[in-house]
Amino acid sequence: MSRQYFGTDGVRGRVGEMPIVPEFALKLGWAAGKVLAASGKPSVVIGKDTRLSGYLLESALQSGLSAAGVDVRLLGPMPTPAVAHLARAFHASAGVVISASHNPYFDNGIKFFSADGKKLPDSVEQEIESWLDKPMTIDNPDALGKTLRQEDAKGRYIEFCKASFPYHLSLRGLKIVVDCANGATYQVGPAVFRELGAEVITVGCEPNGFNINADCGSTHPQALQAAVLINKADLGIAFDGDGDRIVMVDHTGSVVDGDEIIYIIARSRLDDGIPLQGVVGTLMSNMGMEVALRDLGLEFIRAKVGDRYVMEQLTQRGWTLGGEGSGHVVCLDKTTTGDAIIASLQVLTAIVRAGHSLHDLRQGMSKFPQQLINVKIGQKSDPMKNTLVREAVEQAESELGARGRVLLRASGTEPVIRVMVEGEHQAQISRLCQHLADVVRTALA
Repeated sequence: MSRQYFGTDGVRGRVGEMPIVPEFALKLGWAAGKVLAASGKPSVVIGKDTRLSGYLLESALQSGLSAAGVDVRLLGPMPTPAVAHLARAFHASAGVVISASHNPYFDNGIKFFSADGKKLPDSVEQEIESWLDKPMTIDNPDALGKTLRQEDAKGRYIEFCKASFPYHLSLRGLKIVVDCANGATYQVGPAVFRELGAEVITVGCEPNGFNINADCGSTHPQALQAAVLINKADLGIAFDGDGDRIVMVDHTGSVVDGDEIIYIIARSRLDDGIPLQGVVGTLMSNMGMEVALRDLGLEFIRAKVGDRYVMEQLTQRGWTLGGEGSGHVVCLDKTTTGDAIIASLQVLTAIVRAGHSLHDLRQGMSKFPQQLINVKIGQKSDPMKNTLVREAVEQAESELGARGRVLLRASGTEPVIRVMVEGEHQAQISRLCQHLADVVRTALA
C-alpha cells in the first residue's frame, strides 16, 4: 500500500497548502489517536520548533487527538530527539514533532515517534492514512482526552543530555560558540554546555517565528565560522532548526561535517575500549571516512540516503554508530534516534579525554574529493540498465581501483541522473565525472 501523505520523515509541506493546513492536522491527530487507541488508553507528547505556524498546527493536532480520546502533554519548543526521549520517559503511546527541520519558516511538518522513541514503522503510518479516509467521529464527552503543559520538559531533557557525558569529566576551560539556528535547541543547547562547565557564546538563539534556519545553523555555518574566529573560541557547534543535525567548526574556522564527526566518535570509542563492530553511512558518505574507519579495523556499510535507512541498518546489524555527512549522527548506545546535542557531547568527550583540539582529532581522516554533475534526461529511468552507461561506469571504476567509486542516482522527483565520482585525485575524478555525464546524456536523452 503506497502512502499518500507520509514521506520518509513524516508529513511536510508549505504552510497553508495541503497537507499543512489546520483541517488536515485535526484529522491527522484524530486518525493517529484511533490507531493508538487500539492498544488501550493512549497518551501522546507533542513538541515543536520555533516557527510561528507551530501554534496553529499544535492546536489542531491537540484537538484531533482529544477527540479520539488521547491524553496530551504539550512540551513547547523542543528538539526532535527530545520528543523521542520524553515519549519514552513518560511511557507515552507516541511522540509528535511539529517541525520542518532545516527548511525555511514558511514550511512545516508533522512526524511521529513510537513509544520506544523510534520512528513509526511504515505499517503504522499506512494504518493512520487508512483512517484519514473515514468520517471523523468524536468520543463521548467522558472519554475525551485531557491536555496539560509539561512545564519541566526542558530540564528533563537537559539532564538526559548531560548524562551522556562522563560524570567525572568537565568542559571547564573550553570556549564554545553554539549556533542554534533560531530553532528548537535555542534554550536547551546552550544550557547543556554551560552546566557542564564551558564558556558559551551563542549565535542564532533569538527566534522570532520567521528566522529559523535563516543564514544560520548547520546548513549555513558561515556565521558560526566568523564567530569562532572573532571570539578566539576553541570550537563551534551548529544545529539545524529541529536539533537532529550537527556540524562543527574547529578553532581555525574550518567546518567539520557529519562524516568527520562520526569518525572522531568511532576512534574515541575504540580508544576508550568501547566495543564497536562497524559503522553505517550512506551512499553519499565520503570515501575518506570509509578508508579511515577500515584502517581502524571497523566494517563500514552504506545505506540509502536518509537517516531512516541508517537506522534500519544499525538495528538489523545490532550496531550503535552511524549517520550522514549532512550531520545526522546516530549514537544508539546513548539514545534512540539522531540527536545533535548528544553527538556533540560525544565529540567533546573525545576532546577532553585525549587533550587534543577538534582540529587535531579530525586529522586522522582525509576527505576524498567529490565531483557531482546533474544530468537531465528524457524521462525517469534506471541508468544502469543501459549498456553504454553500464560499460562506462565499469571502465571508470576499473581506473579508480579500490580508492575511488562511482555513484549514479536517479532523482526521486524529476528526470535527473546525479553522477558522482569520488577519488584521491581531483583532476582524475573531474575527467571521469564529465565523461560519465556525457555518456548518460547521450544514452538517455
